[in-house]
Amino acid sequence: MSYGKGEDVAPPDYDKAVSLNHIPLLTNGRSVSGELSAASPERLSMASPESGIRGKHIDPLPFVVDGNRSRSGSVAWKERIDGWKMKQEKNVVPMSVGNAPSEGRGGGDFDASTDVLLDDSLLNDEARQPLSRKVSIPSSRINPYRMVIVLRLIILSIFLHYRITNPVPNAYALWLVSVICEIWFAISWILDQFPKWLPVNRETYLDRLALRYDREGEPSQLAAVDIFVSTVDPLKEPPLVTANTVLSILAVDYPVDKVSCYVSDDGAAMLSFEALSETSEFARKWVPFCKKYSIEPRAPEWYFAQKIDYLKDKVHPSFVKARRAMKREYEEFKVRINGLVVKAQKIPDEGWFMQDGTPWPGNNTKDHPGMIQVFLGHSGGLDSEGNELPRLVYVSREKRPGFQHHKKAGAMNALVRVSAVLTNGPFLLNLDCDHYINNSKALREAMCFLMDPNLGKTVCYVQFPQRFDGIDKNDRYANRNTVFFDINLRGLDGIQGPVYVGTGCVFNRTALYGYEPPLKPKHKKAGMISRCFGGSRKRSSGSSGKNSNKKKSGKHVDPTVPIYNLEDIEEGVEGTGFDDEKSLLMSQMSLEKRFGQSATFVASTLMENGGVPQSATPESLLKEAIHVISCGYEDPTDWGREIGWIYGSVTEDILTGFKMHARGWRSIYCMPQPPAFKGSAPINLSDRLNQVLRWALGSVEILLSRHCPIWYGYGGRLKWLERFAYVNTTIYPVTAIPLLAYCTLPAVCLLTGKFIIPQISNIASIWFISLFLSIFATGILEMRWSGVGIDEWWRNEQFWVIGGVSAHLFAVVQGLLKVLAGIDTNFTVTSKASDEDGDFAELYMFKWTTLLIPPTTLLIINLVGVVAGISYAINSGYQSWGPLFGKLFFAFWVIVHLYPFLKGLMGRQNRTPTIVVVWSVLLASIFSLLWVRIDPFTTQVTGPDVELCGINC
Repeated sequence: MSYGKGEDVAPPDYDKAVSLNHIPLLTNGRSVSGELSAASPERLSMASPESGIRGKHIDPLPFVVDGNRSRSGSVAWKERIDGWKMKQEKNVVPMSVGNAPSEGRGGGDFDASTDVLLDDSLLNDEARQPLSRKVSIPSSRINPYRMVIVLRLIILSIFLHYRITNPVPNAYALWLVSVICEIWFAISWILDQFPKWLPVNRETYLDRLALRYDREGEPSQLAAVDIFVSTVDPLKEPPLVTANTVLSILAVDYPVDKVSCYVSDDGAAMLSFEALSETSEFARKWVPFCKKYSIEPRAPEWYFAQKIDYLKDKVHPSFVKARRAMKREYEEFKVRINGLVVKAQKIPDEGWFMQDGTPWPGNNTKDHPGMIQVFLGHSGGLDSEGNELPRLVYVSREKRPGFQHHKKAGAMNALVRVSAVLTNGPFLLNLDCDHYINNSKALREAMCFLMDPNLGKTVCYVQFPQRFDGIDKNDRYANRNTVFFDINLRGLDGIQGPVYVGTGCVFNRTALYGYEPPLKPKHKKAGMISRCFGGSRKRSSGSSGKNSNKKKSGKHVDPTVPIYNLEDIEEGVEGTGFDDEKSLLMSQMSLEKRFGQSATFVASTLMENGGVPQSATPESLLKEAIHVISCGYEDPTDWGREIGWIYGSVTEDILTGFKMHARGWRSIYCMPQPPAFKGSAPINLSDRLNQVLRWALGSVEILLSRHCPIWYGYGGRLKWLERFAYVNTTIYPVTAIPLLAYCTLPAVCLLTGKFIIPQISNIASIWFISLFLSIFATGILEMRWSGVGIDEWWRNEQFWVIGGVSAHLFAVVQGLLKVLAGIDTNFTVTSKASDEDGDFAELYMFKWTTLLIPPTTLLIINLVGVVAGISYAINSGYQSWGPLFGKLFFAFWVIVHLYPFLKGLMGRQNRTPTIVVVWSVLLASIFSLLWVRIDPFTTQVTGPDVELCGINC
């Protein structure tokens, strides 16, 4: 293994970006030549020539970056700028069918909304028609839903007016608490409901995409995609799960020279490295098998676990034999992976060693150099049939004490930079290690939006819904999140697009770099509805020139104004801004101040359609790749503040998407069938609550930061209903405080005999009934247009209460401690362990955690209150039953919502918790019977016989 600075290499020529790019295969000190195709949809791709390293176990080559390393000079920069002036003559390649993809990353000749501006003759050409279509919900379903929302808002206003103007004198404190809670619930409902006003569906046309960019018999012009897979701890995120994700990526239905898979090992674990090496070997057999027989899904674990007729639609006579052989190969592969896991359970005192006796560089997970290993992508990456495989790259960024590494967000930003240096695909897909590609055409689905000449220029990302395997049929704890993915996100797609949910998302690399989208031409007239619900902030058409001048001068007032506008950069390049060496140097210094001290990476951000320089040598690219993942590279740049994944919250996904939307980008929600991606979710109650706690804590951090959507970004182009959705995303954990108080009120009312509502008249009772009816009508109509089942909707309502009084409450407390007292909380990786003890065995496991204390307390005190209230009514006569019904309804509402929690405590394998709960309820009942025999208001004995203990037993 070689360490060190490497030889000095000539500065790469950034004037030329072609489709063949030299990438090294990192081995034991031997330089390897190889070529990887570029990421340009406009350039023709060629097969990679053979080069010479083959082997099953390949050692990594960590590099220690020299702080005095040489950098490319201003000569290359000037050549890059001169090349930009001639981009149309040099880069545009005539296409056989259809329009060329967008020219440049920030500008273009088409408007994002010009479907109606296309000539009729073009529309008649199938290859030139739009690649996707927005389908509105039928008016017969959506209009009644909107009418009920408006009606519910009116009824809610009248209800709150009545509640505020009619206090309860003998229970003023209870009344005041209940009114405050109800007002907060009303605000929360408005923020959650109105972003669902414009739900849409979308259709894609894969045949048109193929006609335009991937015609049979011609080189594919589809854009390249760099795919990121992130992992940290292989003991919590089993290597077999990660291997299945990687295998599904390598077998995806997309040109192999356009796919690059980067696996981030942020724990620098040798187990992850060795497992990935084994995975690359098995991929040589698995990938051709999948493509030959059109296997779905292409993750072997889930393909072989399907309980279906696997011979359906299979006509190849050799399929059965090939499937049996492949299943044996996979079983042997699993044995090898499991053997590595067993071996890694016990860490040697002297640390791990590689096969050549060299110590593993990542033995100290908090102090190690950056490591990059290319497993596939060269002649050594051919499958068993001699065909090229997609690139597979292992990346472990450098970590040193004293540096802030920003957890997952920092790892993702490191992958962005590494991929830009090595392959520079214009689009990025990020997946969690447990989310595999379930639909092999998922990338093509995304390209229908991102490569559409009209729509693609303004799209920052295409978000796919999360679907899960291994969840029990009843989905006791709402793990599928169906209401969120099938209702909320579809509603946002009709405004400015869905929020980024952390995985299953295809990004436009340009948007991650902080550029703004091209401005749309402003229409003179706009409808009232579009201004209220979908329109952006008003800007006069005559001010566009002024705005452009302001951007050039750098006089940005609002923090959401983007870092760059590519149109402005081009104007400066083609104008008079870079005529002398001083201006060139200032431009280079400005870009490096924002993107970091790497001329290679900075130049890659200006590549119109991706790709790396033709003249760049493998050694120079390798040095740059290692350099950009060094722990000090981001200081003092805009990474994590304005560029890439945004720092400041454990839920970096919300922040990252919010910044893009604030700049004026829009996102797309794509729901193909079958689902594009599938993953695993924690089905155990304790694990589920800890996952929800992490999400809620991230929202609280955003709420208490400068990026809070309540006050951030008003000078940008964020639409008002989109802002409502982001505000709701950040404040929802705060609802835990009024929810906890409101769930406590029934027990207090039953035990004290007081109530939060005075005696109501007939007219007031009509408004109460109308409010409940409007709530039910909203839910029914919402399920009708979305297709969500009533059981899924009800489970979501139940877990909203369970999670609200437990995980959300703790998140608020932890967030306040972190901001006010500086007490940080540790990020806990959600366990992705597979179910090896039987179907849903983990569901019935009881893991005690402090998060269970609040719901357990609420459940017990409400049960006590119910028993006390009924007993008191029995002993008090007929006249006490009337007031009791309202209190009982209130208490049963809480108990019914907490029922899944009670069921979790009393699972079939939870004998000890079951006994505890049963005895608690029994003792509470006895206590209640004794309580109601004494008048709680006068403390006088009501029974006549008091000889024994003062109570008539």
